[in-house]
Amino acid sequence: MLLQIDKDCRRLCPDFNFFQCASKHPCSRLCGKNSFETLRKRVEQTVLQSESVSRNRLGITNMSAVKRKSSSEFVPLPDGQEAHWEVCERILFVFAKLNTGLGYIQGMNEILGPIYYTFATDPDTECEEFAEADSFFCFTTLMSEIRDNFIKTLDDSQCGIGGLMDQLMSQLKEQDPTLWHKLQEQDLKPQFYAFRWLTLMLSQEFPLPDVIRIWDSLFSQEKCSTFLIKVACAMLLLLKDDLLRGDFPSNMKLVQNFPYSTFDVQKVLKKAVEISR
Repeated sequence: MLLQIDKDCRRLCPDFNFFQCASKHPCSRLCGKNSFETLRKRVEQTVLQSESVSRNRLGITNMSAVKRKSSSEFVPLPDGQEAHWEVCERILFVFAKLNTGLGYIQGMNEILGPIYYTFATDPDTECEEFAEADSFFCFTTLMSEIRDNFIKTLDDSQCGIGGLMDQLMSQLKEQDPTLWHKLQEQDLKPQFYAFRWLTLMLSQEFPLPDVIRIWDSLFSQEKCSTFLIKVACAMLLLLKDDLLRGDFPSNMKLVQNFPYSTFDVQKVLKKAVEISR
């Protein structure tokens, strides 16, 4: 589990290097002289066992154990410092340990990223200092609402991600039967694109500043998942002309790579509000 968390956190928001930069407020108990071992060092010291098989000229098979250390994708910071991704790694690891029934599932890092970034870049230095604790609290609170989306056994139930995708398709059918019929005709299932949209709350479809703007609207609602469906439906409606003209391959590429540079995030949110009325 820790290896997967480490791998995912190192790759948070690769379009800019904020998460690879040093935190202004590293954990003193982990970065001091008499500190505890960090999670990063645990991963770096992980020894992977493997065996090589060879056969000599007499036909005798020999097996020899080979030890190799796991490689780091990024050069670690000097002792006494920790990167922002390491803080996120610690948050996710503690969350997984406290929620053993759910644990850690890939994608949770994408939910945590915008939350932590918001607190860690707070202009109020006092608030910025407690970014880790505040992020953990908000992430845990949010996960209590959307955790069913990460439970595989609930995928096909109404309370899981399958139920959300059904609601999205029902919303689209109500708003634009022509577009809905086109997607049905091409068998362009929501599992191909909406699964990621809804599970990760659009954190992979827009640049981070736009994600924060969308989330600001989502969290202003009584239930964020309800408005999230409206936003996802608005995205499809804005792509209507291209989807009606396109064939299956081009439409698949379009919905899996939403052209956010063409449609301003405010336009998407405005359309979602219109749907809500």
